[in-house]
Amino acid sequence: MPGTRSQQYGWIFGWLGGFIWVAILAVVALAQGKRLQAAVGALLVVAAISAVLAFAPWRHPAITFRRLMLPIYLVLFLSIAWGVWLLEEPRSLGFNSWWSLFLLGPLLLPLWTVGRRRWQDNDPMG
Repeated sequence: MPGTRSQQYGWIFGWLGGFIWVAILAVVALAQGKRLQAAVGALLVVAAISAVLAFAPWRHPAITFRRLMLPIYLVLFLSIAWGVWLLEEPRSLGFNSWWSLFLLGPLLLPLWTVGRRRWQDNDPMG
């Protein structure tokens, strides 16, 4: 489809921008001598890049965005769990109870707002 290059860049760089904190924290963990946490963080970054590229909507134009985003969200929530593990003391940041998980709710909005759309829906010839 003509004119989709900017949409492709938006998908790739938007998702990767959402994972940049994992790479930064992995480098910080390595500088602190936490090799295991740094290695897991690096694996999560590689998994994020792989998922973003493998589940790109232009590679699967007939599949809904919701289904394409689910594996990327899985890596994102694993990254959040890794970040909490890396903190060692999440209570110091105000994560006092399970109610703090509701703060993650807005992350799920794209599943609702664009979830049923498909890449081929933008194709005027399709």
